[in-house]
Amino acid sequence: MFFRRGRSRGRALRQNASGGRRMSELTIGWIGMGRMGYPMAERLVKAGHKVHIWNRTRAKAEPLEAKGAVLVDSPRDLGGCDVLFTMVSTGKDVEAVYFGPDGVTTAPEVPKIFVDCSSIGTEQSAAIREKIAGFGAEFLAAPVSGNGKCVKAGKLSSVASGPKATFDKVQHLIEVYAPRGVAYVGEGELSRFCKIAHNVLLGVVTQNLIEITVLAEKAGVPRSAFLEFINDSVMGSIFTRYKTNALVNLDWTTTFTPALLRKDLDLGLEAGRALGVPMPVTATTREQLQAHFGAAMLKDDPEAYLEGDFAALLETAALAAGLKLESEGRPVPTGLEVMPEAAE
Repeated sequence: MFFRRGRSRGRALRQNASGGRRMSELTIGWIGMGRMGYPMAERLVKAGHKVHIWNRTRAKAEPLEAKGAVLVDSPRDLGGCDVLFTMVSTGKDVEAVYFGPDGVTTAPEVPKIFVDCSSIGTEQSAAIREKIAGFGAEFLAAPVSGNGKCVKAGKLSSVASGPKATFDKVQHLIEVYAPRGVAYVGEGELSRFCKIAHNVLLGVVTQNLIEITVLAEKAGVPRSAFLEFINDSVMGSIFTRYKTNALVNLDWTTTFTPALLRKDLDLGLEAGRALGVPMPVTATTREQLQAHFGAAMLKDDPEAYLEGDFAALLETAALAAGLKLESEGRPVPTGLEVMPEAAE
């Protein structure tokens, strides 16, 4: 059964089942200082929590150390934390920081609760959960919806699965970086299915939004005017609005790469095959995304181009339509602008 929990009642008074301390006094470990992990951990630091951090590239974590976080030398140094959060790129990365030579579980003691916010497959997540249980710890899968700008603007949301009692212990912490809401969807890896389904929708909506934008432009409608109409219509959303500036001005500043989107579409198709669910629209979207990788080979630096944002799919669609794109040179509000008081 799916249900949604609202904001915590009396969250500061919740008790740690094993220690009786206020939940706000729990020591938090955080691994992953990328485009998502850094601002998520930063919100916990700004909220006054004790946060110990580690990142493979130390320099990316040092700015947060200057804001009050404790920077450690290896994942092993986070073993004494009460709750460990991870926000990394792949399941292999999760396994490495948990179980690798200097992983968290090589410490004399391990965190009581592991919370993984990464987007990984269900089978890999289940295997990780089993290993964590072998150390006497609890595991919560809690992927998120949004990008780094959503985090900073306070518009991130999350979905979680695992033991309900574990979720209750850390819900108030997740809500710090995901204030739009945290949906608890049940035991095991159900949140992974939700996240995979979410990112499949992301890919399909993006591809269709790009196709109709190219269609409108080729008919003579400026991209800015067409997307303004879409955003103000019943079909508009937070997503279409915050992608509009990129599509209007050909700004491929990275929020999510084509490779990561391809990974998630593959996970969605794999789940569809396993569960006997036809997904023809997803399959078509995946193949169109693959065309983008081919088109990238025509660029001067294909590797750098593919490290840009997945919104660059617009260029591939335009190429197929024989349309030459130019920036309209008119910055458009995204709806994710951070107010001065929120940036403090």
